[in-house]
Amino acid sequence: MRDVLVSENIVGEEMEALKRSFDVVFEPQLWEEQDALLRRVGEFRALVVRNQTKVDRELLAAGKKLQVIGRAGVGLDNVDVNAASERGVVVAWTPEQNSISVAELVIGMMLGLSRMIPTADRSTRSGGWERQKFTGTELFGKTLGIVGLGRIGFLVAMRARAFGMRIIAHDAFVSPDSFMISECGATLVSLDELLAQADVISVHVPKTPQTVLMFNDDRFARMKPDALFVNTSRGEVVDEDALIRALKDKRIGGAALDVRGIEPPEKSPLAEMENVILTPHIAAFTVEGQRRVVSSICRDVAAVLRGEGAKYYVNFPRPRSSAETTRGTL
Repeated sequence: MRDVLVSENIVGEEMEALKRSFDVVFEPQLWEEQDALLRRVGEFRALVVRNQTKVDRELLAAGKKLQVIGRAGVGLDNVDVNAASERGVVVAWTPEQNSISVAELVIGMMLGLSRMIPTADRSTRSGGWERQKFTGTELFGKTLGIVGLGRIGFLVAMRARAFGMRIIAHDAFVSPDSFMISECGATLVSLDELLAQADVISVHVPKTPQTVLMFNDDRFARMKPDALFVNTSRGEVVDEDALIRALKDKRIGGAALDVRGIEPPEKSPLAEMENVILTPHIAAFTVEGQRRVVSSICRDVAAVLRGEGAKYYVNFPRPRSSAETTRGTL
């Protein structure tokens, strides 16, 4: 029996420490070969992934010796947590380790859109000096609408307050008397109210049946004509065709997307629009954020393999036997 299979490019000091303590097989491109992954996974007690490896019911069934899945990141749409729990497999993750990195990118995108930084940069590099053309707007005094006031949404709100922005938020799972509301000075509103009031809308929701394509023609039509739309959550929550129509028809003022429905995306009219910023799913990719993510997930995987409990887990901290799972103790 082997210890750890790493199917994506996950590197760092803690990964090297994991290799010194356990039998680790590092195959960063294995996620691209599902058949090969299915053949290999049965040898290992642990599988460490990012967001590209599809840890579905079939893969979990093939991993008969698996004790722990280590997800280096926060999103879980590529991991079938229910299937893992049924098999007694721990799902460890890093729910907060890259939150600051994401929040800072959101602020950067807000500034980039409001001050037209990318297009001004491209114009100046090509020999232009068009000062009047690039007259932007301030964030000060504007209303920021946060859709999903979790860890990242909260950090964005706290940073936006420093710019003198008014904060409104929509989150069906947050109570009006939550400490997050009082700490960031947000006002909870309905989604329709948020769309109508916000000058900038930042999305921080997971991919679920309820959130897929939640930003569609109707939702974009409810926004202010100069509203800026920022999505660093999941690409599937946005109907890209609807977004393109809204931008072309000047029903919103601009958009910044770090995530796409298909990654890498196909060629899109978005790439030709001056009021659009596109980045390749880099929100969590800072030196500091990745160091925290890799360190946390490697420590938790090592703990489970040593018979200890994971600190950051989705279902339970230690592997469970089939008898425990059938008793309904998940």
